[in-house]
Amino acid sequence: MASYVLLLKEHEDDETVVYRYGPNEDVMGKIELNKITKMFSELEALSDPNLPNQFYFDRAAQRLAVCLIKEGGIFPDKTAFES
Repeated sequence: MASYVLLLKEHEDDETVVYRYGPNEDVMGKIELNKITKMFSELEALSDPNLPNQFYFDRAAQRLAVCLIKEGGIFPDKTAFES
């Protein structure tokens, strides 16, 4: 089964980065990554309660972890998790 999660950067500073995430731009939640503690926080759940929020949150977190660890802390304005 293929999966796709769109991530759009909303805010970034030295300590945190915040992205909107979801299946498309119309249905999105909000995730924050603390760059210092490497902890993720859900700021908002997906706007559609019929979609599996945890599924999308987990994949958004995976993509941001790749940005932090493997891509040297570079967080693009727009990215995606695809498998």
